[in-house]
Amino acid sequence: MNSKKILKERLFESSLHKKRLESALHKIKFIMPLDVEKYNDLDDIFVSILDQMLFRFTKLQDTLGEKVFPLILELAKEPVKKMSFIDRLNRLEELKILDKSEWVSLRANRNEITHEYSYNEEEIVENIEFIYVKSGDLIAIYDKVYSYCYEKFDTDIESFKK
Repeated sequence: MNSKKILKERLFESSLHKKRLESALHKIKFIMPLDVEKYNDLDDIFVSILDQMLFRFTKLQDTLGEKVFPLILELAKEPVKKMSFIDRLNRLEELKILDKSEWVSLRANRNEITHEYSYNEEEIVENIEFIYVKSGDLIAIYDKVYSYCYEKFDTDIESFKK
């Protein structure tokens, strides 16, 4: 399969994560900002929506970073296989696709949250709030990446949506 077709598939996959993340954000917006008392009073449905938000944020970021970014660089004729991840981010920043420091910050905070098994409810609520607030930034990155790919590589994903 050629790189352009794979990129289209990965962008489509990312669009599904984005769509589900936006859905979760919409469903929980009226309980935000969250505090420990509200958190403890949430029913299982709202907890599952929070889980969806966290999961889709993670999946969207992983798909972009691990699958989409390398394909963009490959199609741009960059020596992607020889590049470290930070070199890839530097090149994507040079191409004006993303802000490297923003990506690194989102990634670091996301990693902290996903690898933390805290019983401290204040910390849990703080982490949920962080993802809720920063989801818009990640969605904006996806939108910019998609626009770049559409312009440069004609990667219309509408055909996948049928």
